[in-house]
Amino acid sequence: MKKISVLCFSIMFAFSLTACENNSQLQNSLESISSESTAKTEESSAESIATESETSAETSELLADETASEEGKTLVVYYSATGSTETVAGYIADAAGADVFELEPMNPYTSEDLDWTNGNSRVSVEHENESERDVELVSSTIDNWNEYATVFVGYPIWWGIAAWPVNEFIETNDFTGKTVVPFCTSASSDLGESGELLAEMAGTGDWQEGMRFRSSESEDEVKAWVEDLGMTN
Repeated sequence: MKKISVLCFSIMFAFSLTACENNSQLQNSLESISSESTAKTEESSAESIATESETSAETSELLADETASEEGKTLVVYYSATGSTETVAGYIADAAGADVFELEPMNPYTSEDLDWTNGNSRVSVEHENESERDVELVSSTIDNWNEYATVFVGYPIWWGIAAWPVNEFIETNDFTGKTVVPFCTSASSDLGESGELLAEMAGTGDWQEGMRFRSSESEDEVKAWVEDLGMTN
């Protein structure tokens, strides 16, 4: 009888150890699964945060590039009577990587109109009568005007001042926040007060000291001037 009791006790003790061992193994397994799940969750979260950070950084960089591009654009606006100012404007645009906008009178000037030696020519009459200088342009406004930070304004010199076909453009547009650089072409006349007078007419903008070019100025000389301004492409 004692042997049977001892045997039963041994069997029950063995089952008890097995159960404990199984429970211990099960608990260890559950803890392992929980740890792995937690680790994967943390890893996934870290990867998600990293991805979001990279996306945010890329988006910020893209927006910054777009803003810099839009806010830093350069424009060359000009009126050319005989083609000299147009040539210089093209040189400036190439050197500065700028857009170009030509000012075109609704009623274009003919060679006879531009004969300043004839007292009855169009420019002579307009010179003598300031009220006649209101020259209507085909267009005096520019798309995306706010994107331009720097504006070159070119014109020939007429009787010591800027050719008046540029006046409507100057009066129409707001130059607030823009750097404005006047330039002119002339066979003999200097820039004079033409840039200052245009600045007064505009009433806004940071107007810089301008430059006078000969009617047959070379591209290298024009490019050197743009480089001195620190505005090359």
